[in-house]
Order: sequence, then structure tokens, then C-alpha cells
Amino acid sequence: MKVTLKNVTKSFGSTVAVKDFSAELTDGHLICLLGPSGCGKSTILNMLCGIVPVSQGHIFFDDKDVTNVPPDKRNIGMVFQNYALYPHLTVLDNIAFPLEVQKVPKKERRQKAEEIAKLVHVDTLLTRYPGELSGGQQQRVAIARALIKKPSLLLMDEPLSNLDARLRLELREEIRRIQQETGVTTVFVTHDQEEAMSISDSIILMKDGVLIQSGLCQDLYKNPNCRFTAEFLGNPKINRLSLPDDNGIEKVWYIRPESFVLSGKAGTSAAAKNTGASEENISAPAPQNPRTFSAHVERISEMGKERIVILKIGEQTVHAIFNDDSELEEGAEIQFSLKNKGVFFFDEKAMDN
Repeated sequence: MKVTLKNVTKSFGSTVAVKDFSAELTDGHLICLLGPSGCGKSTILNMLCGIVPVSQGHIFFDDKDVTNVPPDKRNIGMVFQNYALYPHLTVLDNIAFPLEVQKVPKKERRQKAEEIAKLVHVDTLLTRYPGELSGGQQQRVAIARALIKKPSLLLMDEPLSNLDARLRLELREEIRRIQQETGVTTVFVTHDQEEAMSISDSIILMKDGVLIQSGLCQDLYKNPNCRFTAEFLGNPKINRLSLPDDNGIEKVWYIRPESFVLSGKAGTSAAAKNTGASEENISAPAPQNPRTFSAHVERISEMGKERIVILKIGEQTVHAIFNDDSELEEGAEIQFSLKNKGVFFFDEKAMDN
């Protein structure tokens, strides 16, 4: 089911939680609402399910205006941060509960509960109670309970935030698998940009109740439309670095850690040719020649396959990831240039949402 929000605003008294929000959620996709705490993500989720009324604007499910349709008439599945399982019911009965409310015959709802339990890999736990399950198992049961009604839209509000790092990684892969197998349009709320980048088809990035940028995950990373997007996405985060341009005028550049290239003896001729700054999102001429800059190697950290190098450039500290096999040592003086991607200059006078 396609979901369309048109100029949606939500106010709580004098506080505007969501302002003039318009977006189209593609049928069958997993869309992440991403942004810092308090930006309006959960408010949008609650308006989609009908728990919170819309102050202005309209919400459409396909071509039907559901702005004033009550929650129980929207065919929504909800998964919360706190699981919200019934402690006195077994896993089987927890999953089947929505069908019991709909007065589906016991034999039929048991059969459907067993089928959905198999989909989310809890079919061996059907006789247990929530208190006998791990956090990851409880969340799988909560997902199964939300899916058993065959919802047209699945809403997930920070569903992994209570889990440890290993379980979060496992469950987000499972959520992606389940969503692809069911094909249900899913909205996933998170403040974790790594989670959003790894799990979703597309991202809607928010700040202060306003949509900042939306699109495919890599499009937002590669082509940020403002400083907020550039700084919010990426780990390590983008560097803010003051460097002179070709005319010797200091400019504030935003440089992805992987966009540094070793120059001189430490680099290669092929790398040296791949320099200059991206014309995208730049409002001043970018260096067109393989210019080099000096830096001091403060520290080197090995992060799995990546080698994160902390550089000191004058009084400025930056994080760099060099993708070649050049040997670097802490305390060394090096020269670097910049790739033609992942380097941005945002007009300081322009409005930055």
C-alpha cells in the first residue's frame, strides 16, 4: 500500500511537533524515519496509525483519505520499543491475540499463529511465556503479533533500542528479511543512522519537525543538500575543515573520512590524479588541480578492515580513512589531497535547516 502525507502539521498547544510535512511512502518498501530525539518521528508514526489526530493536512492510504479514520479501521500493525506482550499468555496466545479480538475461530487462529511464528523463527517457543524469553525473542513475538492480521502498513517505533549491540544487528537483519518476504509497506523509526542505512530502501531525514531530505540511503550520503544531512550521516562523521582554495582564501569544507588521498611518496600517481572537490552542493569554484596539504599523524585505529587515521592539520583534528596499503606511523608528517567525491562546500549564508 502506498502512503501519502500532504502538508501534515501537528501542534500540541503552542508547540509545533511536525510542520507542513509532505512525503510519499512507496508501496512494499521499508522506509526509515530518521533524526535526532524530539524531531517528530514518533508523532508522524502516531498520526499514521490514528492515535494522534492531525492538526492540518491529510493522510492517504493509496487513494483513500484516512485523516479522520479511527485506528481500528486502518489495518495497521504496530511494533513498539517495549514489546508490550501479555505476561500471562504463552507465545502462541500472544501472537494469536489480535485474531481472538476479531473473533476468528480458535483452530484457524492457532494455525495462522503457528505459520507466522515460523516466519519470525519463534516456532519452537510457542508454549513459553514472555518472562522466559530473551529480549530478541520477545521482539520477534511482537513482530509476529503485528503481522498476523496481515496489515497494509507496519509501523515500528525504535523496536531495537532496548537490545544490546549484537542482538540489534541480528534483529535488524531479520526485520529486513521478514519485510521482504511479506512485502508489507513498513515505516521504521530510529535515531541511529547506521541502523537506517543498513535496513531501509529509503530514508526520510527530519529535524525540528521538518523534513530535511529524503531519498535512497546512498543518495543522502553522497549528495547531502545541507550541512545537517552531511553531519548527521556517516561514521566516523564528516569532517569540518578550513582549507585555502586556489586563490588562498580560507573556505570551510565538509570532507568524508574516505575522501582523503595520500600524496607524494606515500601515495600513487593514480590516486594523485583523483583530486579536487565535488561540484555538487558547492557554491564556490573547487580546486581543479591535485593540490596537496600537510598533516601530522596523531593516532591510528584499526577498526576491522578499516584503518582510521586521526590527523592534525594546524589546530584542526580530522578523521581519515585511507583505502590504499601505504604504511603510516603515528607521529609522521604526511601530505594529502582530496578525492573528487565526498567533499562539499555549503554556502554559509544559505539557510541551513
